[in-house]
Amino acid sequence: MNARGARRPLRRTALALTALLLAATACTAPAGGPPADGTTPPSAVTPTPAGPWRLVMSDDFDGDELDDRTWTTCYDWNKEGCTNSGNDELQWYLPEQVSVGDGELTLTAERRETRGSDDHTYPWTSGMISTGRDDWYAEPRRTFTYGYFEAAIRIPAEAGMFPAFWMMPASRFTPPELDIMEFLATTQEVSMYVHWREPDGDEERQSGTYGPVDFPAGFHVFGLLWERDRLVWYVDDVERLRVTSPERIPHVPMEVLINLAVGVPKAPPDTVDSARMRVDWVRVWQRP
Repeated sequence: MNARGARRPLRRTALALTALLLAATACTAPAGGPPADGTTPPSAVTPTPAGPWRLVMSDDFDGDELDDRTWTTCYDWNKEGCTNSGNDELQWYLPEQVSVGDGELTLTAERRETRGSDDHTYPWTSGMISTGRDDWYAEPRRTFTYGYFEAAIRIPAEAGMFPAFWMMPASRFTPPELDIMEFLATTQEVSMYVHWREPDGDEERQSGTYGPVDFPAGFHVFGLLWERDRLVWYVDDVERLRVTSPERIPHVPMEVLINLAVGVPKAPPDTVDSARMRVDWVRVWQRP
């Protein structure tokens, strides 16, 4: 992985090009693929899939605080924090576990007993960001139907963490669900999922994996192409999974989420007291 000193000049170049792209409202992607030395490019100004694209959301986390016009720090059911009880996760999400500095977003999980507004006590606290709502009755900040979604993320090395970059419906009910990347009980193999509901009401899912790769050693770019007739997942600009069955492809507005959950599928060992997930940038493109 490139050292930070090598990444910053490239980021400034990328920002200048991004400004030009926003002015032009369209771009054409070059051929994708990782560099010959196996490192991940520090930034991207065009999406991996070829064709005309319009950049509709971009955050390089270059300030010293989270842009609250784009992001909130909880799920749509936020009430002085939140969690995802459906997964039996161990953390209570709080905004102070989300920080921005030195050109990165950091989500920090800590072994710290926390009382949630749901009257349950959680052994961990952690951080997340979402383009959704501040509360159940508010409007989401940003939703998207189709596009190309991409982020450069460095996952933590510690066991017991459940980092994810994913999308859920603006209706606040799943499925459908698009998991651009998840790491379950491993840091060496990324999982990619689509969840859907069959006509009889049963929930189904299709998944793929890619690895082994030492993902915590550096930033990696995770992407999803979502169109009317296909879903295509990319890791470091290379296609890793494709889904084309019509009943599996969602057609509803969705929010973008990045979170560092804890304890799925099992709790961290006693030797782990904290972990950090770092995000270099997030981009969303749509067809003109």
